[in-house]
Amino acid sequence: MKTSDILNKTVKTLSDPDSYQALFHNHRDGDPFPSENELARIIEITRSILFPGYYGASQVNSVNMSFHMGIALEELGSKLSRQIAAGLCFSGDDATDCSKRGKELAWKFIEKLPSLRQILATDVRATYNGDPAAINMGEVICCYPDIKAITNYRIAHELLLLGVPIIPRMITEQAHSETGIDIHPGATIGSYFCIDHGTGVVIGATSIIGNNVKLYQGVTLGAKSFPLDENGNPIKGIARHPIIEDDVIIYSNSSILGRITIGKGAVIGGNIWITEDIPAGTKVLQKK
Repeated sequence: MKTSDILNKTVKTLSDPDSYQALFHNHRDGDPFPSENELARIIEITRSILFPGYYGASQVNSVNMSFHMGIALEELGSKLSRQIAAGLCFSGDDATDCSKRGKELAWKFIEKLPSLRQILATDVRATYNGDPAAINMGEVICCYPDIKAITNYRIAHELLLLGVPIIPRMITEQAHSETGIDIHPGATIGSYFCIDHGTGVVIGATSIIGNNVKLYQGVTLGAKSFPLDENGNPIKGIARHPIIEDDVIIYSNSSILGRITIGKGAVIGGNIWITEDIPAGTKVLQKK
């Protein structure tokens, strides 16, 4: 078959509405579209604000801090406004309102940055205190994948609370690709949160995690089953993931499934499957 024949046949097949019905986004003229590259830059800028000197300009110091913060916040406000607007348009909002609303939400998020830094400082401390191999706090900030993933999560979670569509999920999925840690932006996570090693950790959308919780690699906080509607489709928006109370440790490759509660101070050993509530202070270990 000639190249031209293959081309014409393939064009015809791929242009058939039946072939792209569920895979096609019909842009409205002039509507922006969320950009992975721009979001990556937004995360880079935000990390430089939250952890000055570790990310962004290396020459930042106590004398010129205000100067660098001003520049970074201006750039963040501009870029984030456009990406939030793109997310709003993607979700079907009117394009004129998207731009105005995008700017409002971007600066509401920027107001949250001081409190974000405060809680991330507890996560850094928890990771440093929890790992004898950590030389100093700077190493934790620069090198540890849990801090990168938790930073993205906390940024995305604040945006989600503000009502920003799609952008929060894109931000956490970038961290998922970078670190192997999958945290849904809808999860609720307290202070002093630590994920040791981190690879393969999954935290579902309706998970609730208290303060001073430590997870090891491969831990899943997932759903046990999905209630179905009359058409046999999973019902959206219901609480289906675990509640992990304060001071809990969950060791590697354990799966905690369903809307159950792991009580305060419980310790869950490695490679364990749990689908029922665990009382406070309980140790659950594999039998030898």
